[in-house]
Amino acid sequence: MNFSWRQRLNISRFAIHHPRLTISFWLGIAIAGILAFSSLKYALFPDVTFPVVIIRASSDIVNPIENSDRITTILEKPLLSLEGVESVTSTTYPREIVINTLFFAGKTLEKTTNIVKETIAEVDLPANTKLEIIPYNLNESTAISYALTSENQNLEEIATIAIEEIIPNLEKIDGILNVNLLGLSEDSQEIKQDINPSIVNFNGESALALQVIKKGTGNTLEIVKKVKTAINQLQNQFANIQFNIAQTEANYIQEATQATIDSLILAIILAILVIFPFLNSFKATFITALAIPLSLLGTFIVMATASFNLETITLLALALVIGIVVDDAIVEVENISRHISEGETPKQAALKGSDEIGLTVSASTLTIVAVFLPVAFTTGNVKQFFLPFALTVSTAVMVSLLVARTLTPVLCMYWLKSVPKQGLDNLDIFNGGIKDSSEVKEEENPSLHREEGKRKNKFLKSYQKILHWSLLHRKVVIIFALLSFIIGIALIPLIPQGFIPQLDRGEFNVIYTTELPKLSLNLENNSEANTIENQSNSPFNWIGDIAQNPDGFILRRTRRAGDKIQEAILANPDVETVFNMVGLRSQPNRGRIYVKLKSDRQTDTITIQNQIRDSLPSLKGVNISVEDIKFIDTGDAKPFSFSLISENVTSLYSGAEKIKPVLEQISGLQDLSISPTDISISAEQNPQIIEHQQGKPSVTFTANLGEGEALGDLTKKIVNTIQPFLPADITLSIGGDSARMWEVLRQFSFVLGFSILLMLGVLWLLFGSLREPLVVGLSLPLSIVGAMLALLITQSDFGMISLIGFIFLLGLLDKNTLLLVDYINQLRQQGMNRQEAIIKGCTIRLRPILMTTLSTILGMLPIAIGLGAGAELRQPMAVAIIGGLITSSLLSLIFVPVFYSIMEDIWFKAKTDT
Repeated sequence: MNFSWRQRLNISRFAIHHPRLTISFWLGIAIAGILAFSSLKYALFPDVTFPVVIIRASSDIVNPIENSDRITTILEKPLLSLEGVESVTSTTYPREIVINTLFFAGKTLEKTTNIVKETIAEVDLPANTKLEIIPYNLNESTAISYALTSENQNLEEIATIAIEEIIPNLEKIDGILNVNLLGLSEDSQEIKQDINPSIVNFNGESALALQVIKKGTGNTLEIVKKVKTAINQLQNQFANIQFNIAQTEANYIQEATQATIDSLILAIILAILVIFPFLNSFKATFITALAIPLSLLGTFIVMATASFNLETITLLALALVIGIVVDDAIVEVENISRHISEGETPKQAALKGSDEIGLTVSASTLTIVAVFLPVAFTTGNVKQFFLPFALTVSTAVMVSLLVARTLTPVLCMYWLKSVPKQGLDNLDIFNGGIKDSSEVKEEENPSLHREEGKRKNKFLKSYQKILHWSLLHRKVVIIFALLSFIIGIALIPLIPQGFIPQLDRGEFNVIYTTELPKLSLNLENNSEANTIENQSNSPFNWIGDIAQNPDGFILRRTRRAGDKIQEAILANPDVETVFNMVGLRSQPNRGRIYVKLKSDRQTDTITIQNQIRDSLPSLKGVNISVEDIKFIDTGDAKPFSFSLISENVTSLYSGAEKIKPVLEQISGLQDLSISPTDISISAEQNPQIIEHQQGKPSVTFTANLGEGEALGDLTKKIVNTIQPFLPADITLSIGGDSARMWEVLRQFSFVLGFSILLMLGVLWLLFGSLREPLVVGLSLPLSIVGAMLALLITQSDFGMISLIGFIFLLGLLDKNTLLLVDYINQLRQQGMNRQEAIIKGCTIRLRPILMTTLSTILGMLPIAIGLGAGAELRQPMAVAIIGGLITSSLLSLIFVPVFYSIMEDIWFKAKTDT
């Protein structure tokens, strides 16, 4: 027997004939889903490894230029040819070289380290060159830091207790890589071998710091919880020491995940509430709503199997699909209910209704999966971050399809009862035919009911008139469709182009860097300096101090700058705590002040950052940068970065000197810095530091963004501004978030194009004709004007997050089109002429289209409103989807029938000509 795709996809028939098996299956899924959910962990972002392999080389070569030519360049060349390398940067000093090799996310740190070791093992280097390979995982980050203070004990006494008692206890906790003790300088003779030379200050008071570093695979929330428990026990043991939480990301992770969960719960409530007025039956609403928890529980099973976390990306995916997972169940229940209202038994209605709608709901769901399939073909960081999102969405909609095709018709068969047959002409598409016999009651106010029915029928007749007019004026409709598409495209340049939105986290860093002393590299051979050093009463004894202990001298000098900066920060009334660490990453001339704001503040983080930036003192030789705490730590300090690259060092430094004052005049850039700091021509003749990017000499500019500045727009502006100042032998290389933004745009362009092809291919396979896929393809542009207008009105960035929304939207757009086209085809097959089939089909499908569209929009509304921590990250995606759905749904009710009639005419003419 030959079966059509409609019959093949009707697994509902099997479910209806085996109801106990069907119900038992979904009970099993529910139980397994609950167990899977309990095993999932909360996190901020997916478990992605960003492998960085650092090569530290030391030699006897004092001249940095010679050091660069003989060692740096030789080491860089083979590294640049390695597969999977995102960037190779280096800094060459007298006698020392540091090379950073950053690999794309995905490869293990162990594997990349071995690759680097094998690569440089074959390199021929000068004698007495020593190499150290240091693997560095950006996920091996600080889970929590404590500031230790005491009124009765000095820092060295606290340090002794920390080293002997506290740190050993904390390092026993599973998931902790190590615990660093910070806050003692090299002057602490007794225990200096156990500490990193640094100075720590907490809220203006000298302190020590315990920095708990988690393993790359460790979960921040779990580790912080265990550490807090251990610290509480230690606090009882050492009552004279105050353990102050100085910094932790755990609080923000909890707030952000809870805010997404709150949005998810509200989305469930709204999606269910919008269904009831249409179905007008508690039982029908309950059957439909069951798709939500079952879809989520089924998705949890796949997430647990794939080792995903409940983090920002996957939680966002779950929150967004809430309004979608009920769509298939809505269509099934609505169609079965309509057949019951026409006098069929519940079982007959379940069989006929599910058979009638099976191809449509299967096709619309499979196309959502199809649009996310190309994500598997992306590479690097894009794939690592968005594969969990794509898999989560695809799993949820597939599970919802199975619920709708199996459990939903079974429950309809049991719970929806027959009612007296009603003529279709009298069918109220909003309320009619849904109440079962147990719910039918005498109307308390018949006249009110009649008035309501008249209003709804008037709405239907108005829609039918517009539809009839549109079919008679198809050229006008096509022109209007083209205009809406052109307007949508024209809006794109008006929308801010960003990468990842700035988050109102209530915390940020202030990084400060002091200039290194400019002294002779051969101070120890300078007899005059030695003579001065040996004079105990000489006012120049500090020179000898530098020679003997340069780090200690620089550390103290940097502390004095940090104290002045800290004082200005503490003066702000919205600041709760300040955690100041001098000697950042073992660099004595760098410091970082972590600023935590009060939770009851009335001002957002960005505004307070600007207030503090304006209040900071102007310190000679000190570079200060007020920086966001990045959503994803990729090793870059500031979002905006670009480099000048040239083999001609003279031209390079000269070009950098020319554009520096130009950049300083651009208001959108804040905290501009340049590396290396000395780019004068004299420095070029005898530079103390030489930097390379991708194997060539470079000068790098970095900056933070001003308030309201979009990264993409600012990058374009700066490139156009500085390009005329650069000679032909200098290459401009965009870095930081700007480079990642263009890479994401490039890969998502591929994903978008491939997704459309796959979606249309799936439809061609299911319908066996190109006519239906072409109608769907023509209807896709209808969403652009709504999505762009929504982003423009809300001033949401057209960036990475909204791009995901567009991919998501692509999978939703065909649902309404398929509901219309498939039913029109069925009516045509029953012998109805085209005009009647279109008007009747669109009229009957109006209710499920309105229901599915409203449930999807209201399901996403809590995210679009933007409440709770991390809302800035979630909001653009929901805004783009809602805007696109509104215009595409409204316009499709008119345009799709017109497109359908035009395509059929073209199809008929082509066949006739053939």
